[in-house]
Amino acid sequence: MPELPEVEVVRAGLQPAVTDARVTGVEIFDERSLRRHVPASGLFADQLRGHRILAAVRRGKFLWLPLDSGRALVIHLGMSGQVLLRTPGAALDRMLRIRLTLEHPSHGELWVNFVDQRIFGSMAVDAMGPTSDGLPAGYSGTVEADATWQHRIPSQVAHIARDPIDPSFSSNLFFAALARKNTGIKRALLDQNLISGIGNIYADEALFAARIHYVQPAASLSPVKAVALLAAVRTILHRALAEGGTSFDAQYVNVNGQSGYFAHSLEAYGRQGTPCSRCGTLIVREQFMNRGSHFCPRCQRLR
Repeated sequence: MPELPEVEVVRAGLQPAVTDARVTGVEIFDERSLRRHVPASGLFADQLRGHRILAAVRRGKFLWLPLDSGRALVIHLGMSGQVLLRTPGAALDRMLRIRLTLEHPSHGELWVNFVDQRIFGSMAVDAMGPTSDGLPAGYSGTVEADATWQHRIPSQVAHIARDPIDPSFSSNLFFAALARKNTGIKRALLDQNLISGIGNIYADEALFAARIHYVQPAASLSPVKAVALLAAVRTILHRALAEGGTSFDAQYVNVNGQSGYFAHSLEAYGRQGTPCSRCGTLIVREQFMNRGSHFCPRCQRLR
């Protein structure tokens, strides 16, 4: 599943193309991609057509486009969703589920294609409400003091915790929450109500960097270890962002269909049976929550 870096790459690619653009057309090729849209609020197409997009915002793995109507187009990539920018008249993308036609004041007309192989992703127009802490709702790459949309969040995203590269993320609140968690530290990192945007890949990489075993109880981490872990999480996420995210196949791409290359920099994830880059011990993979955890049994001992 795409994690924070992959979704941020999409958000950053959309931002200049969609901001201030007006939705002039909506085509729905597969109703299953609207499963999270609430029909009682109005038809999906009717709530988009004619409205202007104000920005592209992200919290964790959720992406949304605030509209001048006060609502927002919420996009979740699921397992295999892609948001692709296309020139009108371009060849049809395979597995195209939804297409938006936009008219941008500078770039002219363009298509935003939502492509999804497994159809676990979705688009929905959702109501927006004020953030619980009064701070900007998510990462948008811009700061506009008078923009009301910055402090409003879609109802479908409101329960998601802030992510570690959000300027409004509170390290102290995160450390306090960790100290109350008796679950394994990797399970805590994957809890989107505690810290968002981290999935299996980046959890394994951050724990490797911080030399912490994935089942180490979160509450048992010393303050020094907790600080080191959060620093490792941020470093890994920023490195992945700089390299365009992690792509193992053609599913995880940016808005232009290009793959990221952080997979070549992975130290633990997917490297079972290869020597640890620090000590030479073979990396191990163990079953964890219907997936796998990758770690060095020497560098990441259970304390």
